[in-house]
Amino acid sequence: MKRTLTPVRLALGGLALLVVAALVLWLAPSDSYLLLPDTARRVSPLVHVPKNRAKGDDKGELFFLAVLVRKANLLERIIPAVRDDGATLVPAAALRPPGVSESAQRKIDEHDMSQSQSLAAAVALKQLGYKVLEHRNGAEIAEVVPGTPAVGKLKPSDVIVSVDGRPVQGPTELRGLIRRHEPGELVRLGVRDSKGLRTVELRTKDESGQPVIGVIIDQSANIKLPFPVKIQAGSVVGPSAGLAFALEIMEKLGRNVDRGYKVAATGELQLDGSVLPIGGVEQKTIEAKRSHVDILLVPAGDNAAEARKFAGSMRVIPVKSFQQALRKLATVPPKS
Repeated sequence: MKRTLTPVRLALGGLALLVVAALVLWLAPSDSYLLLPDTARRVSPLVHVPKNRAKGDDKGELFFLAVLVRKANLLERIIPAVRDDGATLVPAAALRPPGVSESAQRKIDEHDMSQSQSLAAAVALKQLGYKVLEHRNGAEIAEVVPGTPAVGKLKPSDVIVSVDGRPVQGPTELRGLIRRHEPGELVRLGVRDSKGLRTVELRTKDESGQPVIGVIIDQSANIKLPFPVKIQAGSVVGPSAGLAFALEIMEKLGRNVDRGYKVAATGELQLDGSVLPIGGVEQKTIEAKRSHVDILLVPAGDNAAEARKFAGSMRVIPVKSFQQALRKLATVPPKS
């Protein structure tokens, strides 16, 4: 006996196939990742100074912001509508340089978080007039730019200590020595890593008439504080909480930084107090808004412009340095 394929049966069969296909795509991982809003975290419980130096806190709160990162499945990669609110799809290359594994990148991010804590303490204590001993000892590579001469020869966490035999104490010296070359010329770099010193030779690349090697760099330094400052960030990694940590240290030591408001801050802090751009601005702005933050501090420029797109009524304050962040917060009338 033959069964007739009626339109209803055909429709049900087609629907079943769609459900199965969607399920397969949902379970199958892709080679892309999703950036998602996390939960804004209070900084106060994470920062500790000696009891004999701690001051009373005010009614405000400081928050730092993080981004959740997870692999997208094939369905999420293909159909934007199934992604969570605030999700951004990015390729793996946007999260780690070519040739760097997930575990290796995790170690780099953990190092960046540790360094951001030391820098935050140094910057905040110097601002308060304490004597902080600093020894700059090279230019640390934060990121290798794809498609540049540095790919395959340098990696994040490497520290450049010399160029053509001339010592490099930090980013300023490195840039100056590289610019002595013409684009396409060979440079010889002294590089320090966990295994010791090595020499790396590469040719500079022409970028708008300037010689570049293709790295984003930070200051490498040994820092000695006048008293211990402990920061416990838990499982959160990366350098973007430096600005928030420094502000909270000021609060712990008696400076009313937040003026009684809920203030979130994101930005990579340098030893001289400058604030560098960070990633995941859309997600961080969304999580700050969801946490009913009053004021959001972000690096000036593209980061601030992006934050304003998602901030709603939340006030966005762009800053180029820690010192500027303090000045701008000081102009905000205290919350009654």
